[in-house]
Amino acid sequence: MSSADKNLSVFNTEGLPDISSKKFAIVVAEWNSEVTERLFEGAYQTLLTYGSTPENIERGNVPGSFELTLGAQWFAERRDIDAVIALGVVIQGETKHNDYINHAVAQGITNVSLKSGKPIIFGVLTPNTLEQALDRAGGVHGNKGDEAAMTAIKMLGLWHQIAVAQTRFSI
Repeated sequence: MSSADKNLSVFNTEGLPDISSKKFAIVVAEWNSEVTERLFEGAYQTLLTYGSTPENIERGNVPGSFELTLGAQWFAERRDIDAVIALGVVIQGETKHNDYINHAVAQGITNVSLKSGKPIIFGVLTPNTLEQALDRAGGVHGNKGDEAAMTAIKMLGLWHQIAVAQTRFSI
């Protein structure tokens, strides 16, 4: 389902884990800050709403979306960080830069997640226009930042579920 048909800020909250002791890093691209600041606010507020505390949320800025991968990796290498949320936007524009950037960032975020064994969440908008980006950063389609934070919470819940099951069956 495309985000044009779905509000990014509406999700199932049944069975969410307790995140009061979990530490989150939010890596934010400075490029297109009109959009990325809204994404950050959405992610930050969602984490607070569902049980995190301000002192358990750390922000790191990177120049653009391409740098999200390395910023996420640096946070993921820290033992005290449980999940990383990477927020950016790459608008189509007149050249194919978006194809190269979006592919590289998606692959990079996936690699960091697999390497670290931690949830590294891809919260990057890939719209055709600034208007579409704003629609997905707190506009008519909700906020991708909200969705990214909820994804981090749910992935930590899955990790807890697997860890509990593993403990039960280990002797």
